[in-house]
Amino acid sequence: MPTTDIAHLRARATQHTTPCGDGHTVWHVWGAPGSQPPVLLLHGGSGSWTHWLRNIQSLVDAGRQVWVPDLPGFGDSDLPTDGSDADALPLPLEAGLQQLLGDTPVDLVGFSFGGMVGGFLAQAYPARVARLVLVGAPALGMVQRNTVPLKAWRHLPDPVAREARHRHNLTALMLFDPAGVDADTLALHIANVLRDRIPGRRLSYTDVLSLALQQVRCPVWAIYGREDALYLGRLDALAAALQAAPTFQSLQLVEQAGHWVQYERAEAFNAALHTALGR
Repeated sequence: MPTTDIAHLRARATQHTTPCGDGHTVWHVWGAPGSQPPVLLLHGGSGSWTHWLRNIQSLVDAGRQVWVPDLPGFGDSDLPTDGSDADALPLPLEAGLQQLLGDTPVDLVGFSFGGMVGGFLAQAYPARVARLVLVGAPALGMVQRNTVPLKAWRHLPDPVAREARHRHNLTALMLFDPAGVDADTLALHIANVLRDRIPGRRLSYTDVLSLALQQVRCPVWAIYGREDALYLGRLDALAAALQAAPTFQSLQLVEQAGHWVQYERAEAFNAALHTALGR
C-alpha cells in the first residue's frame, strides 16, 4: 500500500490517548458504533497499527467500528509500567478500553505477539472479550528461539547494509512470496521495527498462550497462513494445540500466505475474518 494511501487511512481515523506508564497508549478508530461489538485489532511484535492496513476498511465496510492501538512499547505508544513482554500489556489496555468504551465487550483479533496479548486479555478480563481470533499467534509450545533465523541490524552503521538485513528478515519471517517485499512494504516494516522499544521478548518461545486458552471463556477462532515460517511442517501439531482449548471453534489456513497473512493475502484473510466474526 503506497505511503499516500497510509496517510489517507490515518487521516480518516479518530485518535485517542489513554494513560500508559509515564506516557500514553495511542488508539486509532474507524467507523461508527453499531449493533455488533467493536472490533479490536492488536498488531504483532515490532509492529504498529499499520500491520492491519489492508484489513481495516473491509471491516468498516461491513459495518464494524474498528479500534487499533499501537501496543504499549511499540509505534507511537509509550512503555508499560511493569514488564517487557506480552503479559505486561493487558492491564494498560483494559484500563484504556474502560476509559474509551466502558464495559462494552469487543471482538478481539490478535496477530502474532498481539495474539498472545489478546489471549491474556481474554483470560484476565473475560467480560471484555466477546470472541477471540488468533492470527499467526506463537506461545503454543512449538515455536523455539531461532525457528526462523533473523539477522541483527542495529549495530550496522551503513544504511544500505541495514536495509538489506531488514529485507532478509521481512522475507524470512513475515512473507511467503519474496516478490511481496516491494519498496512500500519494506518502508512500512522498517518504520515499525525502528520504534520497537521492547526487545528480548521471550514468552513467544513458551506455551503460555496454550495455558491461557484453557481459561478463556469466549469462543476462539484461528487464521494462519499455510506457509507461516513459524509452523512449517507442524500444521497438524498447531491444529492439535488449538483444538485443546475448551472454547476453540475452527482453524482457517490461508493458501500461499506466510506469517503476515492479513497483509500478504488480504482478500482471502478478510473473507475468513468476516466468517469468524459472524458477518
